[in-house]
Formats: sequence, C-alpha cells, structure tokens
Amino acid sequence: MRGWHGYNLPTGAVTYKKPCEMLGEVETLIPEWIQKESNMGLWSFVKDAGKKVFGGGDDTEVTGAALQDELNDLGLDADGLDISVEGDKVKVSGKAASQEMKEKVILAVGNVEGVAAVEEDMDGGEGDGTFHTVEKGDTLWAIAAKTLGNGARYEEIFEANKPMLSHPDKIYPGQMLRIPAK
Repeated sequence: MRGWHGYNLPTGAVTYKKPCEMLGEVETLIPEWIQKESNMGLWSFVKDAGKKVFGGGDDTEVTGAALQDELNDLGLDADGLDISVEGDKVKVSGKAASQEMKEKVILAVGNVEGVAAVEEDMDGGEGDGTFHTVEKGDTLWAIAAKTLGNGARYEEIFEANKPMLSHPDKIYPGQMLRIPAK
C-alpha cells in the first residue's frame, strides 16, 4: 500500500482517507501511539453524499433524534447508545450490542447527507472493522476482488451491509461499506 507521499506503508498499517483540495483523496498513516492510547475512532464521510433522512432544504440541520430514528427504521440495536451532533460531526458513545452492530451504527449515521465525520467511543465487540469508501465506477464485485481477493464474494459484502443496502447494485460514490473478515 502506498501513502500520499509515494512511500510504501507497512503491511497492516492503520490509515484513514480524507479529502484534500490539491491532491483529491489522501491516505494518512495513523501513528501507533495514537492507535494504542485511544479507544475512540474518528471516521470521515463525504458530507454531500448519503441518504437524505431530514427532508427540507440545504439548511436542514442533522439532529441526534433524527439519526436515532434512522437506526430504529433500519432495525439496528442502538439501545445504550448516546448520539449527539456538533455541526457536521456525529458523536456516538455507550455500549454496542456487538462489534457488528458497532460498525453498522457508524455506517448508518455516517452515510447520511450532511454528516462529514463520526466520532465513536463505544464499548462492545472485539477488534477493528475494515471499511471501504465507494469510488465512481465501483461495483460490489470489484470491491470484493480488491478487498477479499475474489469478486464472487460480493454477496458477503452485501450481507455485511444489510439493512443499509437493499440491493447489491445500489451503492454510490462516497458511501462507506463494511468489509467482512477474510
């Protein structure tokens, strides 16, 4: 894997991608000391992409209550979680029912129009999830080939992202998806 300076990143390096006006999207290495000292995660999302859950015009503000309603509508177990919004950043804290639920909550509130970042401080589950940001021209087949080594495994990605995905062909640029363990 190559970082934005062109140097090789170590295998298994923890990185995050973020938009950059001059370079497009850049991948940045998260220093090991930050990884070890922080239980919180900050996940970047494309603010202008995502599901419209608030109605109204451009000035409609994202609210914690509307995001909680979205989680309930999707049938996700958000009991014990506190959701608050500061500008375009959503904060989720509390105890998630499982690692899978933790990851789905992050994606469900982050893949909403008007949300640029999700900061999570949730207990529950083991390990860190693997995520992929959909790019223009991506298909679940291509994403499965790139991340899982075999395009025919696209259904695993589809299943890992239910109920947020209703059909394997309904993905959009900027959407973040869960990638199941290899």
